[in-house]
Amino acid sequence: MNHPTTDGDAQRNPLTEKLDLKTKLAYGAGDLGPAITANISVFYLLIFFTNVAGIPAGLAGTILMIGKIWDGVNDPLVGFLTDKTKSRRWGRRLPWMFYGAIPFGILFFLQWIVPQFSANQSENIWPLFWYYVAIGILSQSFYTVVNLPYTAMTPELTQDYDERTSLNSYRFTFSIGGSILSLILALIIFIKIADRQQAYLVLAAVCTVISILGLYWCVFGVRDRILAFEAKRILAEEPASLPFPEQLKIVFSNRPFLFVIGIYLFSWLGVQITASIIPFFVVNCMALKESDVPTVLIAVQATALLMLFVWGELSKKVGKKVVYFLGMSLWIIAAAGLFFLQPGQIVLMYVMAVMAGIGVSTAYLIPWSMIPDVIELDELQTGQRREGIFYGFMVLLQKFGLAFGLFLVGNALQISGFKESVAGSPLPIQPESALFAIRIAVGPIPTVCLLCGLVLTYFYPITREMHAEIMLKLKERQEKRGS
Repeated sequence: MNHPTTDGDAQRNPLTEKLDLKTKLAYGAGDLGPAITANISVFYLLIFFTNVAGIPAGLAGTILMIGKIWDGVNDPLVGFLTDKTKSRRWGRRLPWMFYGAIPFGILFFLQWIVPQFSANQSENIWPLFWYYVAIGILSQSFYTVVNLPYTAMTPELTQDYDERTSLNSYRFTFSIGGSILSLILALIIFIKIADRQQAYLVLAAVCTVISILGLYWCVFGVRDRILAFEAKRILAEEPASLPFPEQLKIVFSNRPFLFVIGIYLFSWLGVQITASIIPFFVVNCMALKESDVPTVLIAVQATALLMLFVWGELSKKVGKKVVYFLGMSLWIIAAAGLFFLQPGQIVLMYVMAVMAGIGVSTAYLIPWSMIPDVIELDELQTGQRREGIFYGFMVLLQKFGLAFGLFLVGNALQISGFKESVAGSPLPIQPESALFAIRIAVGPIPTVCLLCGLVLTYFYPITREMHAEIMLKLKERQEKRGS
């Protein structure tokens, strides 16, 4: 059946045309806000709770755990709802980002306020505890509202195996670049503003504005490409949608998807546990100042950023598995080195930070390059595209794991005798038991996580050749429908 040229182009775009630079940049910008806010939260929220708000480490870890669990619970729901959203003007994903951007920014900012519920809050910490629990739940809800539809757009922008790796390189360039920007801002603000509470407020305000602007850049920059995909999807004769429980059954019967979940879970457990404990490690184990923390983190993130495109190009030649193995191996060596570092070994600390950054970049790039391949396999098997539910449950299990990890870190610090403080008071000297707990969290625990990820990656079944076969069969099916 023949179509007018414009309709034909709309149908071809998502499948055959390469993405232009403008679209790749706009898509990348969509991860700027979530990356900046998540980066600041991961690196600083736990230490903010213990050293500024005066919340005991165990309760601080519990706050983060509750937020992450709720974040995981609402992911599948939002993913399911985005799959069902209908908007001629914006498509399925973009309305969520458009309307959620501003509330997302405001709620992130409210996490960094220390409200005064009583004259002496150290005697009754519970009102403050429940304030942060409530704000954390709301903040994580709107994080999902803007971020999950964003991540689900990857297979809608391109279905080319290598082009997706390229697209994710742009995405994580903005992601890691935003993380580096947030750390540079933290470095400048912490030097300029001596009051710790005021410094965190200024940092949160600046990051909020940048985050909202990045999301709107993405929405308007990818809109044409997304609507072209939507036009083709609507024209296709998809089978009737399956009930939600049946969709879950199919999702978890997809064997490659289970591997990707596991790889992502263990990779990001390593990333998040290391990130949350590094500020404590730098200040307490290496005897450096709080203003030195951002420079260490910048060394990790800048290296990860520089390596993204190196890994992206290398993956085209040797495959995703080999790239993941190379990166994770260097990170494991770095984690072991950090465990044994002593105060004064500053140069060696930065060497380990650079090595860890090389591995971190593969944790960003490879799992997110695998998930679209899994979605196409599901489409071949079921005749439906369910990006939202796949991405939702991938992130659900990942966040449950992270919630448990943060809970363990916070409570391990409290059990080991870690001493919290409040804004305006000097930082206390930590006991040897707390210092040892920090070293365990920065070295052996991430190493175990990374080794588990390596085992799962070795057995991951979808290769470039298998993906090419999947896409060929999908193309043949589409041609039969069109004839």
